[in-house]
Parts: sequence; structure tokens; C-alpha cells
Amino acid sequence: MQIDFNTLTAPQKQQWLQHAIGPRPICFASTISAKGEVNLSPFSFFNMFSSNPPILIFSPSRRVRDTTTKHTLQNVLEVPEVVINIVDYNIVQQMSLASCEYPKGTNEFIKAGFTPEASSLVKPPRVKESKVQLECKVLETKELGTEGGAGCLVICEVLRMHVADSILNEAGTMIDQRKLELTARLGGNWYCKVDASNLFEVEKPNTELGIGVDTLPAPIRNSSILTGNNLGQLANVRAIPDVDPSFHDERLKNIFQYYSVTPDEMELELHRYAKELLDQQKVTEAWQVLLALS
Repeated sequence: MQIDFNTLTAPQKQQWLQHAIGPRPICFASTISAKGEVNLSPFSFFNMFSSNPPILIFSPSRRVRDTTTKHTLQNVLEVPEVVINIVDYNIVQQMSLASCEYPKGTNEFIKAGFTPEASSLVKPPRVKESKVQLECKVLETKELGTEGGAGCLVICEVLRMHVADSILNEAGTMIDQRKLELTARLGGNWYCKVDASNLFEVEKPNTELGIGVDTLPAPIRNSSILTGNNLGQLANVRAIPDVDPSFHDERLKNIFQYYSVTPDEMELELHRYAKELLDQQKVTEAWQVLLALS
């Protein structure tokens, strides 16, 4: 199916994009007007774009129905400061409530039941219930259009970060990713939660170049068992390993004994076993299994 965006209405464009591009982190932005009116609103067009300088960008889009701008944008144009409060699972329902289009001047801290906490460097308050709060100054705003759905980039520099002790690692030196149940936005009413049950690690590529999938031996590269992810793991080595004569594995021994008269079946079984090892992040062992026929 092909989607030609020139034929879509603004709501249709939004629906297709928001369902396909995600999960999107949520910028729960607290701002303040020149009159001192506090606003709190979430935006999922948000991410970090630089660590030095520490730059975050979020985008309050114009309302599709009438092209008007959000109170958050109006506030940062008056007072170029914002606190970006990170959303975890424990506050997602209150965060959603704060997204209601209350009249200008309404304090969403009160409406959504959040506790305002004074910031140390900027005027807008922090959300006490958020486990990570980033005090920022607004460097620039950049309009992307004037039609309904058009965004306006709010480019922010992080001045100070507040982190709850409860989400730090044992050494107290960094956030433990398993303790911060980040919540992200998808399409429609859908969200997702990051927790220990769905976290996984991907080994970073070598500091030296990996051999690449194209360099893998043809039987491995063209395997009907190994997936693209598996091939990526195998190809992230500096050189094809040598056969290790000291490598002993009871299952590997049984495969050779059982399939000794059917080499093609043996290769498939070796690939199945290698896939299991790769899915357990045991790349070295998987290589030894695959090299057993060489």
C-alpha cells in the first residue's frame, strides 16, 4: 500500500504519521506567561538533538480545526523558559488529563492533581511527581507553517536536571533504565510502557569495522533459519573466528552423531542451535557451532 500525502487531509496525515512513527517520548512542558499564569501540557513531537550543548526540541502544533496555537507556545514566546518533565507510567493518566484544552489561564497542575515545585534556575515550576525534570531556557522558536497541524520547533537548552534517587543505579551514578518506567506515545489512544520485561540490550558495533553481512560465508548468509538480526550479530566481528579446538558442547556433539548421514539436515540443525544461542546474546558460542562444519 502506498500513501500519497498530497491527497490526504491534515487529520489523515496526522493519523498515518502518528501510528507509524513511534514510540515517541513525551515532553510534559510547564511554562509561564508574562502575567505569571502557569500552563502544563504534554507534547509527543519531542526528542534530544545534542548533548554538548544539551539541546532538546519539542513542537506544539497548530490546532488542525482552526490553526490556532497552543498556550505553551504563547507562553514561551513571552517567557522563554520551560521545564520538561519526563513522563513515566505512574503519571500517565494525570498527564493525559492535562492535555485537555482548558481555557487560557487555567492551571493544569490543579486540574490534573500535580504538585508544583519551584525550579532553581527558571520561572516555570517543576512537576514534583515526575522522576526526571529538566530546567531549560528557550533558545529559538521556528514555525514550520501556518496551516492546521503545522508544528513550531521550540529549541531548548538544558540548564539543570533533577533526578529522583529512587531510579538511580546501586552506585548512585546513573539512571537505572529498568527503574524508570518510561511511557511513550503511539497513534490514536495508544501508549507503551518501558519496563524490565521488554528491555533488551544490543551490543554496540566494534570500534573497528565489522566484517558485514556480505562477508559472511554463503551458507550462513543465505540461511533459511537465521534472521536478519542474527546475521547482524554474526557480522559485528572484526574477522571470522577460528575454530576453537577446546570448544566442547554436548548438544553440538549430539547433532553430529544424530545427523551424520544427512549433511543437509545437520546444517539446518546447526543453524537452529546457533539461532538459539544468538537469541541469548551468545555470539562466540554461535560462531563455534556454525564453524563446526568447516
